Order: sequence, then structure tokens, then C-alpha cells
Amino acid sequence: MGLKMTAEFPSKQVVLLGIGHTNAYVVKEWAVDPIPGCELICISKFPTATYSGMLPGTLGRQFEDDAMRIDLQKLADRAGAKLILILADTCGLDLETGKVLFADHAAIPFDALSIGVGSMPAGWMEQAQSPLLVPIKPMQTFLGRLRDRLEIAAANEASSLRIAIVGGGVAGVEIALCLQQQFFKDDMYRNSKIEIFTSSQRVADGMRERSVHRIEKRLASRGILVHPGRRVVEIGATEIVLDDGIRCGFDCVIWATGASAPMVLGKLGLQTDERGFVATTPTLQSLSDPRIFAVGDSGTVLQSPSPKAGVYAVRQCPILWHNMRSLIAGGTMRTFKPQSDFLKLLNTGDGKALLEYGWFTAHARWCWKLKTWIDKRFVGEFQAAE
Repeated sequence: MGLKMTAEFPSKQVVLLGIGHTNAYVVKEWAVDPIPGCELICISKFPTATYSGMLPGTLGRQFEDDAMRIDLQKLADRAGAKLILILADTCGLDLETGKVLFADHAAIPFDALSIGVGSMPAGWMEQAQSPLLVPIKPMQTFLGRLRDRLEIAAANEASSLRIAIVGGGVAGVEIALCLQQQFFKDDMYRNSKIEIFTSSQRVADGMRERSVHRIEKRLASRGILVHPGRRVVEIGATEIVLDDGIRCGFDCVIWATGASAPMVLGKLGLQTDERGFVATTPTLQSLSDPRIFAVGDSGTVLQSPSPKAGVYAVRQCPILWHNMRSLIAGGTMRTFKPQSDFLKLLNTGDGKALLEYGWFTAHARWCWKLKTWIDKRFVGEFQAAE
């Protein structure tokens, strides 16, 4: 009888702030094996979660838009969880009483809290007033915002469009190649020019020389011009300004720089790393409060910091789930040990992908098929749970 009462009237609340890759895993697992005596509360600014690995392919018309999205209401319903859509950012935490605070919603108490609000591209806020700017995040709205900007530009410009991508990492390269493929498939803006501006001397930082060389050859063969060692310092109404003062006219500027901490993390009153991400122990717990976890891009394990990449968020999934259960039930914590190397797959938009693993590099259709299989298998686990 006591167990039944506990199940019907949970005494503790587990709260997920942001439903990215890692927090979504908690919801999926909760549907199978909920933590006894607990209610799960999911807080999101968007009704869907977007799988980053399939965003470039969706841009390139390789997948339907719904294929990369997880319906959070259906996922929460399956788990018996409560989904709260809050448009405004969290305005703080009350650590003494254990509550998440909002300006437009009642405070939400927590016994365990996992923060997974992702990241934003570095430097975008300084250019936010420009009508040309389209940051790649939030990913949930990127494709719609880009479509709107291109339609406005096409209405004002009779000739081919000029599109600048700021950031020459893997994300910027994939966006460039897949956007061009969209133009070819739709026969719209077919003669448009796409250019990449990167402050680095090469594109795809973090990949091996052989891989970078192949990527540079692919970009050149597709007519996508790369401007290495060039920093964009200003975006106006019709042009960008480079760090040497040169001005270049563009119709759209896609901002795809490296990760920076979203402003909401600075409002929480938690210890952070030098970049503003929540500082955590190897158990993914905040250094400020062991009831709080920070995962994916939102957190940094100070003892072993890793790049802000989706693969690490995915690897944290089982660690977070185990440790949240242990926090509530009083068990042993597991530590997250980021791998030193991992399989890298870059979508080149043409039905092929570039694969890098250790010393091995390949660019072929089978690489794209492998990437598609991995991506669809991952996101399908959450869609099947809907």
C-alpha cells in the first residue's frame, strides 16, 4: 500500500532544463524504468528537439524535416513526464530552497536538476542587429530563419545571391556543401555564390591533414571560396567588414563559429569555466551543488575538458541516467571519461561523406550510408518512443 501511494504521489522532482541529446535520453529511459517516488519535469523553449547530426542533411534535402526532430510532448507523455514550454530564459536558481526561477512562470522545485541548454555560436550577439545574420542556433529554428532570409534577399536582388558562412569548422563546411546542394536540387539560387570566412588557417580544425586536404579540394571543386585567416568583425545591412577593414557585399550571413555559453548559464549562479560553461566534476555534477548536473555543451568537466561536440553529449547519456538515479536512491556514481579520438563523419551534400577514424580517411558513398544509418538509428530511438 505504501509503495502504491509513493507511485501515485511522488515525493521528489527530477527536473530537466533543456531537452538536448543527453536530457532526452533520460526521458526515454524514464519511460522504461522510472525512478521510484519521483516526478519528471521537462522544461524546454521549443516543442521539438533537433538532432544536430542530421541538420546539414536536412538542409541539403537528403531528409524530410520531421526526420531530424523529436516531438517532446509525445516523448514526455510516453514517460509519464510533465513538459513545460517556457519561452523566456530561466532567470536564476535558488539553491537554498532548490528551485528553478523564471520571470514568466512559477518557480519549479527540484531534488535533482540536469542542465542541457546547449550552446550558441561565439560572437553572434555582437552582430544581432544586422538583417543579414542567421546564426545556426537555435537549431530548431535555423532552417526556417534561413529560408526567410533567402526569400527576402531574392526579392530584393535579381542576380544570384552571395552567401557568407562565418566559421570554417566542420559545421560551417557541412552547411556550405549541403546548402549548395539544396540550391542545385531546388533549381533556386542555382548561380548563388557561397564563401567561407575563418580565422583559422585551414578549415575543419581538429581533423587530420589528409582529411583537411580532401575537404579543401572538395570545396574548391564545388566553387566554394574559402578565406582563411580572415575574421569578420562587423555585419551591416548589406555587407560584412573584415579585421583588415575590407568590406564585402553579401545577401545572407550564416554564423557558424565555435561554441560559446548561452546567456542563461550566467544567470544561474553556478561556478563556470573560463568560457562561461557550468563547471562539473567527472560525474557531471556542478561544483557548486551536487544536486545539479550539466551535460552536453552546457557543462565542462574541469579535470578532462572535451570539445563541444554532439558525440560527447551522446556518450554522456548513460552516465547522466545512472548518476541521477544514484543521487536520488543513494548509489555509487560513475565518471565520464571522454574518448581521445572518435569516428568523424562529414556530410559533403552530394550523397557522400568524408570519414576519418584514427589514421584512416575515406570519402565515398558508403561513408554517407554509414553516417545515415548511425544518425537515423540514434534519433529513431526517441521517435519510436513517441
